[in-house]
Amino acid sequence: MTSSSARKARTLGVGLVALSLLLTACAGSGPEAETAAADVSQEEIDAAMAEETTLNFWTWVPDIEDEVALFEEQYPNIDVQVENVGQGPDHYTKVRAALSAGQGAPDVIQVEYPYVPSFQLTEDLLDLTPYVEENLQDNFPDWVWNQVNRNDQLLAFPQDTGPMGNLYREDILTEAGLSESPATWDEFAEAAVTVKETTGSYITDLPPNDAGVFIALLWQAGVKPFSYTGGEEVGIDLDSDRAKEVAVYWENLIKDDVVAVDPNFTDSWYQGLSNGKYAGWLTAAWGPVFLQGTAGDTAGLWRAAPLPQYEAGEEVSSNLGGSANAVLKSSENPIAAAKLAEFLNTDKASTELFNSQQSLFPAYAPLLEDEAFLSTQSEFYGGQEVNALFADVSETVDSTFEWLPFQEFVTSSFNDTLGKAIADKGDLSAGLTAWENELKDYATNQGFTVK
Repeated sequence: MTSSSARKARTLGVGLVALSLLLTACAGSGPEAETAAADVSQEEIDAAMAEETTLNFWTWVPDIEDEVALFEEQYPNIDVQVENVGQGPDHYTKVRAALSAGQGAPDVIQVEYPYVPSFQLTEDLLDLTPYVEENLQDNFPDWVWNQVNRNDQLLAFPQDTGPMGNLYREDILTEAGLSESPATWDEFAEAAVTVKETTGSYITDLPPNDAGVFIALLWQAGVKPFSYTGGEEVGIDLDSDRAKEVAVYWENLIKDDVVAVDPNFTDSWYQGLSNGKYAGWLTAAWGPVFLQGTAGDTAGLWRAAPLPQYEAGEEVSSNLGGSANAVLKSSENPIAAAKLAEFLNTDKASTELFNSQQSLFPAYAPLLEDEAFLSTQSEFYGGQEVNALFADVSETVDSTFEWLPFQEFVTSSFNDTLGKAIADKGDLSAGLTAWENELKDYATNQGFTVK
């Protein structure tokens, strides 16, 4: 790919990307690629880390300066300038604008796992493989590693994850005559009717404004709606028979008015978590701490459980959320930048701070296996060892799930198709098909081959 075509792809953004489709031809070419192909020696690393250097780090993680300070203490000649340029679309828009302009881009960026392929598409991320030891991947669960290791290139260091579970109100389920959280989805459907009839509460909410939640439900069901390994070919299969089974399951619960369809992360939704409108929340491992700050008056009433299973005795989950640190190829200090991203996510003190201070659920396996972390009891959850539960859940996430390289459009299209069907309490299977058709049309119009 020529530099001008790469800039064009970035300028339009992955949400509106126009491709030259020369990505495959340009992969591995040029001096940058040649440099990245060879391992970086320890002598080169030592020299780079001893040199007076300023790194720019764009991230939305609050108070991450504390973790950065640990890095600067170990490498006093390196000054890290931390900047929060926004979260979600604002962050990615500003990163791509700086890359397109050819100036002002940071050295290190925060990136959510579903957005890694979008930067893989435009070849803007430094392959970190030459900068790390071969056994580094042993420090992360396989499914997490596969989110950032693309075509044998390590494109980011995992920072946090969101394995899915079920947070539920034990008092509401007890009032409904239920002694525990439903173990299977069939039991969940039956419990939903019982809970609504006896308590007036919805067993959970299926938000029409959050594609990630429904994608996580498909992920757990074994659906592979997306595939992308690089270049011009993408796979889109949203209305498979299995996906439609998931859609029909939720459609029935919605039409029976035993599952709510409220947009999440709104004032009324927060109130629903506090006032018992929802008897549960299907959420990720970051949810338990988030809920404590949202529904503090309900302390002691909540419990955590794995997701219901499709077959009794199974242990299968999925992921919702989480992010990593990546180094941009444009960085003039690739070694120092790579070591910053590595340090933040593999240093014991740093990873512990992410969990204890920013309430991030760790991707770092040594912390996931740490007895102090696992044995922490939460009064909000009746003294339950919630960390241990979600650490076990993290081992049950399918490692082969992939994303498309235009996640912004995937999300916005959901809101107009399947999300609208959910909000309207309509035909979710038709919503799935409409979502698939929009994505396929979009991909084709941008020059992708859809398989």
